[in-house]
Amino acid sequence: YELLQNALCQEGLPPTLDCSAEPRTGFGPLDMTVCILGSPTAFLPVLLEGGTRCPGAMVLCLSPTWASRVPSETSPGSWSLLLSRGVSFKVGGHSALETFVPPRRANYVTGTFAPADPEGGWVGELARDLDCPTGGSVPLTHRLEDPLVTRWVLAARANLPVPPTLAFVLGARGDLPAEPEVPRVRLVRLEDPQGQESLVQEEVGAFLRGTAMEPYSQVVVRPAGWRWRGTDTRSTHRKEEGAAVAQAVGAWLRGLKEEDSVLLDSACPVPRPPGSPAPRLPVALRICTLVCRSWGDRPQLCQVACAVGRAESPVRHGAALPQSLDSSLQQWGVVAPSQRQALATRLREATEAATAALLATEAELSPQQRGGTRARTDILGVDFLLACEDDALELVALATNSQRCLETCVLAEAMGRAVGEPPGDLPRLLAEAMLHRAQCHLVEGKDILLIGAGGVSKSFVWEAARDYGLRIHLVESDPEHFAAGLVETFLPYDSREHRRDEEHAERVLELLRSRGLRPHACLSYWDDCVVLAALVCQGLGLRGCSPAAVRVAKQKSRTHQHLQRCRRGRPPPAAFAVPCRRLQSHGDVERAAGSVPFPAVAKLEFGAGAVGVRLVEDAGQCHAHAARLWRDLRDDDDHPGIGLGWGNAMLLMEYVPGTEHDVDLVVFDGRLVGAWVSDNGPTRVPAFLETAACLPSCLPADRQAQLVRAALQCCRACGLRDGVFNVELKLGPGGPRLLEINPRMGGFYLRDWIREVYGPDLLLAAVLVALGVPPVLPARPSPRAHLAGVMCLGSEHGAALGGGGGMEALRELQGRGLVRLNRLFEEVAGDGEYEEPLLSVACDGATRAEACVRLLGLCQALGIDSPRYPVEHFLSHFK
Repeated sequence: YELLQNALCQEGLPPTLDCSAEPRTGFGPLDMTVCILGSPTAFLPVLLEGGTRCPGAMVLCLSPTWASRVPSETSPGSWSLLLSRGVSFKVGGHSALETFVPPRRANYVTGTFAPADPEGGWVGELARDLDCPTGGSVPLTHRLEDPLVTRWVLAARANLPVPPTLAFVLGARGDLPAEPEVPRVRLVRLEDPQGQESLVQEEVGAFLRGTAMEPYSQVVVRPAGWRWRGTDTRSTHRKEEGAAVAQAVGAWLRGLKEEDSVLLDSACPVPRPPGSPAPRLPVALRICTLVCRSWGDRPQLCQVACAVGRAESPVRHGAALPQSLDSSLQQWGVVAPSQRQALATRLREATEAATAALLATEAELSPQQRGGTRARTDILGVDFLLACEDDALELVALATNSQRCLETCVLAEAMGRAVGEPPGDLPRLLAEAMLHRAQCHLVEGKDILLIGAGGVSKSFVWEAARDYGLRIHLVESDPEHFAAGLVETFLPYDSREHRRDEEHAERVLELLRSRGLRPHACLSYWDDCVVLAALVCQGLGLRGCSPAAVRVAKQKSRTHQHLQRCRRGRPPPAAFAVPCRRLQSHGDVERAAGSVPFPAVAKLEFGAGAVGVRLVEDAGQCHAHAARLWRDLRDDDDHPGIGLGWGNAMLLMEYVPGTEHDVDLVVFDGRLVGAWVSDNGPTRVPAFLETAACLPSCLPADRQAQLVRAALQCCRACGLRDGVFNVELKLGPGGPRLLEINPRMGGFYLRDWIREVYGPDLLLAAVLVALGVPPVLPARPSPRAHLAGVMCLGSEHGAALGGGGGMEALRELQGRGLVRLNRLFEEVAGDGEYEEPLLSVACDGATRAEACVRLLGLCQALGIDSPRYPVEHFLSHFK
């Protein structure tokens, strides 16, 4: 506790307020608790950041008497961690010592599992075999802190160069593979260290004479294993002293324990390239990287800190003050900025590859080996040395650790603030990762009522529900729907005539009562069912948008006419509305032609998927299009899923020039929580069926901000204050103009793409909002890659994808991670001018140009590109 007060004082923050005399009560199953066990030093910036993002959710437990373990009610054989006392953190760096009555249940637990830490014993015991996500454990820390185990993983699984290493171990060592032969790592198993002098001499001699050791002049002999981390027990020898090296190895072997090893490895990095500017004495550059398990279980580099020291002596954590990578490289002699940037990129790739390999290996362990079913490493450090191989700079992976890199990077960040450097991303990234895992645990076991299953394009829902541990109760019109066997409860009910949604809502509520179902949340991602879902929500008293607000958003002409009356704001929502008129008869066409300028767009009032949308040049073309549409599309049987259950009324709206964009919003209590902007390519006029798209947007940040603000203002003005919404806009010289609001999660490929590029899951966000929990999303979303995709049509591409073998080729490429496929329909939906896309095909790249080049080449090779379907033209907007 005193350590915490000292740390807060050094940060210029107020001391912890003792509120323990007045117990906190009222914590329920949807209240989030991220528990940090042990010393506050390394985790203080994360606690402060988490207290700002989710006030009160981050709780520091400083003593084993503050927490207790009780048998889990949900996971037999596991334990729940209950906090009776803790230090919680609020906005502005305020903290409070509180008691919790009844004890508060942890949703996520991590702490100081480091072997050398005096807190490690009770921290490891409290965190063992928990039923909530646990960011580490003592067994996992032991693996991370064993350089032999991690070097094998880094070399074998991540294909990273490691120092030439000769290791002697006793017996089988079950934590090592049976055949661990990898480049630069040689493992010698000894049944008994006694009487092995000749074998040791032979192996040491072969190692010292080997090609891997040619660039090195010295070697180090040391005991290794988690118990030896942080010690400086080693001896250094010249490479020529083979007898002395073998003798040193033998001395350590006599006291070797089964979980330890004796390592012989190179002592220092290779000299710098000839001719490079160098200090008088050769130096070693140790690069410390901190990585976290981020959105979608992907490794994300959080921060880099470096230490420079004499080459002949090891640069240890805590022995030197950290400095930045860029200034370290300049000091080391890397002068060109492009070379430093290239090396920083290589470091990120190497660090994330190392972490991915370590986490994949960890996932293969048994729950007992991991320290619990829910235990996994979420934060780790990877250390590198910068060396030179054949006059080229090389990153050599040294070892991993559980907390030393965290402490070093926290120190580097604090030092930067002292000289006016802006805050780094480290606390934010770690806090977001912890809070996200806690939120995933919050939704486990929750009963979610879904209204409408949708088609094959929504198949991801059932897999995601299983992964998140959701119990789905599905109301669906098709009694033979494939999802019937994938949900907890299937409730067939024909609601296709949506003009009777109030009646349908009463019937659904009766169905729920008869089954004794009391869902925690209700939502719909299927366009036809959003109003019905809002009515059912209202009937159940669950969180969601009002039916009136959803009706305004669902009916396109009503949306614009409502916004045109919204004159408050700067600019007011009316500024984004477009003149439009409802069409139910040919007489309406004549009246609309007097107030809507041509060219104009004629489309279904409740339509989806751009079916039946057409550019009309005059009233005559509008009459002709309306006549065809009213003849061909009368009810839901004519074209399911495009809104004909609401009737086939149309609207005529002014054509808006500019580029088309989707904005996907997450809104909680009217507050913007997350937003993503994607770009659409030019459509095949006079129809408006989507052709191509890219994410992230090509637009500069200020123009993206215009779109996001316009989308948010339009949603708020319509009364949409809670949910995940998809807003389609045009962006022209005069700014954004609204096309339509979809009061549900974005369709087609959008959920998949946003997960791939940015990490967060729109489906999980929608569930959290429906449960009444504000989702934790990236405060500063940074794209991992660029995606460019093109739509495929049955009429244009059926032959190439089917008989031409294109579909099999795409599936094979998808299996290799070279394309992303989003199947939108099982078979061709509609025909002619009422056709919907069959498939989205996308490629990624480090840049947008690279993604587009890959996609164009793929489309040309498979016959997707053609004079009738010019993919290069569709991608031309993405610059």
